[in-house]
Amino acid sequence: MILDLLLPLALACIMFTLGIGLVPDDFLRLFAQPRAMAVGLVGQLVLVPALAWSLVLVLGLPAEMAIGVMILAACPGGVSSGLLTLLARGETALSISLTAISSVAAVVTLPWIVAAAMQHFSGQMLAMEIPVGRMVRGMFLLTTVPVVLGMSLRHLRPAFTRRIELAAGRVATSLFVLIVIATFVSQRAVLVEHLPSVGPAMLMLNLLAMSLGFGLAAVSGLQSRGRIAVAMESGLQNAALGIFVAASVLQAPALAVPSVVYALLMNFGAIGFVLLMRRRVAEPSQCGGG
Repeated sequence: MILDLLLPLALACIMFTLGIGLVPDDFLRLFAQPRAMAVGLVGQLVLVPALAWSLVLVLGLPAEMAIGVMILAACPGGVSSGLLTLLARGETALSISLTAISSVAAVVTLPWIVAAAMQHFSGQMLAMEIPVGRMVRGMFLLTTVPVVLGMSLRHLRPAFTRRIELAAGRVATSLFVLIVIATFVSQRAVLVEHLPSVGPAMLMLNLLAMSLGFGLAAVSGLQSRGRIAVAMESGLQNAALGIFVAASVLQAPALAVPSVVYALLMNFGAIGFVLLMRRRVAEPSQCGGG
């Protein structure tokens, strides 16, 4: 009951907060920085799911955990990536735009990836119908609609939006923390059982996603700030959405375990990356990729 009520509210609040920080011009970066945007979206939408799929196969995770990992990997960038990109002296505007675009794209990509994962990994263990239509509707109502509403409010009431932006961010963060705690409490037996196997996989996914995202951006010719943004977007997932899809949409709370574990572990990797980048980037340079 707690997850059913608070999780959708927290997710909608997080996405609304993202929306009030955006203006239509942010999406024009697709044209102003086509290479940077393309590299970032490939990292988020292709690299991370492919890496997660490879890891669960190599590590031989149980079916439920493998599907849970793929749910997490199919989620868009985490809403904290913009802040952490800023702290790492990366291109914050690029990070925010990538989070927004990947959140919209996930309406299509997430159900497809999750359906493929369930068909491949479930076998006879999980005779579960894949509610693609329900998943798409839930994604649209809890991600796209709040973002659009937030952007609309910013456009119609800019002064009011500036006053509430900080408070809205704090509320969203607090709600997410409560959801993670509630999920830990309700799934503590599953966590204790699977943490030894899922924890290393989640840590590996986080570190490899950031490293490969950074490398992909470097090979593509992006400068330091762009590389940092792509790395953060690749390593930070919207774990709240992963928990929602598993617990509320699929109604299989055990599938939320990888998202819960990742929600904690990704912060350690991100903080380490911030410290490393702050040492390297003494003088922030303009993001390349036009």
